[in-house]
Amino acid sequence: MIRRNGKLQKKNRLTSPEIANLWTHYIRETLSVCVNKYMLHTIQDPEIHSLFQTALHYSFKHIDALKALFKKEKFPIPKGFTEEDVNLEAPPLFTDVLCLKSLYMMSTHGHNEMSLSFATSLRPDIVDFYYQCNLDAMEIYKKAKDLLVSKQLYQQPPTYITPNKVEMIEHYNYVTDVFGKQRPINTIESGHAYFNLNKTFIAKAMILGFSQVSKNQNVRALLEKSLQVKNKHIDVFSSLLTKDNLHLPKSCETEVTNSNISPFSDRLMLLQTGFFFGVAVTYYNAALIASMRADISAHCEKAALDSLWIYSRIGKDMIDNQWMEQPPQADDRKRLDD
Repeated sequence: MIRRNGKLQKKNRLTSPEIANLWTHYIRETLSVCVNKYMLHTIQDPEIHSLFQTALHYSFKHIDALKALFKKEKFPIPKGFTEEDVNLEAPPLFTDVLCLKSLYMMSTHGHNEMSLSFATSLRPDIVDFYYQCNLDAMEIYKKAKDLLVSKQLYQQPPTYITPNKVEMIEHYNYVTDVFGKQRPINTIESGHAYFNLNKTFIAKAMILGFSQVSKNQNVRALLEKSLQVKNKHIDVFSSLLTKDNLHLPKSCETEVTNSNISPFSDRLMLLQTGFFFGVAVTYYNAALIASMRADISAHCEKAALDSLWIYSRIGKDMIDNQWMEQPPQADDRKRLDD
């Protein structure tokens, strides 16, 4: 036991990664509930509707567990997102197809985040919680992917002829020849380019819908700037694939309806857009490390920096509007001494 503020506390307090994971998870999960509840109201396809019901069930289960943990630790429950952030009476802004693709994309991010939370947790109850959360997220991901495949909505990435033998890189120009005759894009590079393009097309369509219904002039301007950056990245990485006669993922702009009634608060739409760009930084940096052609690495680095710039702009706008909750802080030791 240790003494804090005159009170004895248990030694197995939450660690900083555990607090960060739980706090961030609550914000993200409550946002997902708002989005998925609205989509559930608009979806007509029975199979997609059923999958969204399952996703919501898991979200509510996770939120209940998070609240119980916060109460157990006497930790203030974050505000997150509530019924005030969603208008369930708004007409469809996205088609069933885009709703399914969005769930597929978000579950991709979800099981990656849950895996990281599992890996950085120490306390047995938190480890067990994120072990189960990861299983839930992977189930939604697999079901969403299977449904896309069964409905012929999942476009297979480019395929390559299987090599006949193992070859070693013999010349530096495999990596550094930027201005001369470039070698064809390899499977690692094209895999990252295709994966990021597919996510970018889905995110762009979502942001397009947000920009269409936002009534806040500053928010709309920032969303439109976000679209410009997404279009720029689509042009760059599409050219890398088409130059070697490799096909592209299907764009999703036509899956946005002509509704101008917002189903979500500007705060929700801006934070969701910020999340799209935040994870883009991660995936572009992964592609940067994996790419062996210097020009492709440069494109990935620039795309990551572009995404980081938009992400910071969104953060500034959210602070200006007092829409951003402050994460848990370390003790200010200097202030305690005053």
